[in-house]
Amino acid sequence: MSKFAEIQVDPAIVRRAARGDARAYEIIYRAFAAPVYSLCLRFTKVPAQAEDLVQETFIEIMRSIAKFRGEAALGSWIRRIAVSKALMHLRSAWTAKGQALADDWHEVTPGDVSSHGVPSQPDEALDLDMALANLPSTSRAVVWLHDVEGFTHKEIAALMGRTESFSKSQLSRAYQRLRPMLSVPEEDVQGEGAALRGC
Repeated sequence: MSKFAEIQVDPAIVRRAARGDARAYEIIYRAFAAPVYSLCLRFTKVPAQAEDLVQETFIEIMRSIAKFRGEAALGSWIRRIAVSKALMHLRSAWTAKGQALADDWHEVTPGDVSSHGVPSQPDEALDLDMALANLPSTSRAVVWLHDVEGFTHKEIAALMGRTESFSKSQLSRAYQRLRPMLSVPEEDVQGEGAALRGC
């Protein structure tokens, strides 16, 4: 479950922030800075880049909070801004490398996993963070958005400017790659496929 959903901010603080109250901005920042940083770090894997994205996220929050209508929870709104900033960052990195938001799956094949820092023994690969870090950035973003943040494939597709089938494909391939690293039992894999088809 996302940490954003657990954070409650008094609606009066949000109204004060919408009027430009600096103290209200500070309260919102202190409440959400840690989960925004955590989310951004998951996408970038580079602390300095994650810190820059936190700053960009909160600048956008300050600019836009007067438009926040309160139809969704404040945390959901802030999470969406943070995800949007992180995805824009990834898109710019892919563009700079001459890559599209395409599948970079072929970069690591099962035969050369250990050469990419992934342990060959399943019991050495129990650290989920390390396993996720070894996914290509697109796949890692889709796994995080779907499995941790709770976004649907339709929402992920809209955020990434792609199709729902792209999101489903990325998630399926990420599961295939994570499975040997995390030593997932076969019965869990079959349940995964059924859940994926149901999305």
